[in-house]
Amino acid sequence: MDDGTGRSDGEQDAGERDTGERDTGGGVRSVRRALDILTLLTEDRPVVSLREITEATGLPKTTVLRLVHTLEQSGLLWSAEGGYTAGPGLWRWAHLARRQWEVTRGTRALMRELADRTRETVNVFVAHDLRRVCVAHEESPHPLRHVIDVGDEQPLWAGASSKILLGDAPDALLRRVALASPDGEPAMARLRTAAQEARRRGYAVSSGEWDDGLTAVAVPVTGRSGAVIASLSLSGPSQRFPYEAIERFAADLTEVARLISEQGFSHPLSPRDRSGAP
Repeated sequence: MDDGTGRSDGEQDAGERDTGERDTGGGVRSVRRALDILTLLTEDRPVVSLREITEATGLPKTTVLRLVHTLEQSGLLWSAEGGYTAGPGLWRWAHLARRQWEVTRGTRALMRELADRTRETVNVFVAHDLRRVCVAHEESPHPLRHVIDVGDEQPLWAGASSKILLGDAPDALLRRVALASPDGEPAMARLRTAAQEARRRGYAVSSGEWDDGLTAVAVPVTGRSGAVIASLSLSGPSQRFPYEAIERFAADLTEVARLISEQGFSHPLSPRDRSGAP
């Protein structure tokens, strides 16, 4: 079957094997293709058919069949009525990832109490390269609330938590973050000013910087040396965050962040404390 490059499917696979299956992104093409198939599975689509895989990936059917068979053998896919679903191998990996990613029970308890008290969503973010990653959250009890999942990533050029996490950032990092933003390098001065202001006040606020109609208040979580290693935030619809509420939320967040810091916050993605402790 011709794949549009003038080579048959078999010839293409042979060529990929000869060159180490490198793709233009510097990865291994067959691995990327397998991951593309796995990412088709979602909560809304727990079963995906062979036809859907072929259409979504644009790969020849014979290639899809080989990839699916390999994923089945590894336990990453499981044959189901109407197609394929997540296999037991993924559950083992998910269990391992969950144990690595989950924050301590003490931190979760403090976050849950804060969410119940303020009735807003509580998040913990850590910086990872040019983005911030949610590593823990407790949802607001309100029907209208900010929804974010553990593992979700957002850019460091926007949001209250970003201002906290960039508090000690060197110019080289600020420049990279600015270049990744819609405004480019001119945003560097804004980022530096926002981070300095957040450090001076002890908290940061954002409104509609990343999600329209969303306001967030964030404070630092620190390591033993006092360095910022994470942010603790409250977020929700802007109409529930008037000025007087922001001041109250900031004070509540600061106290909870202090308790979390005293417990000793650590996470695989958080930077190592400058004292040498994780």
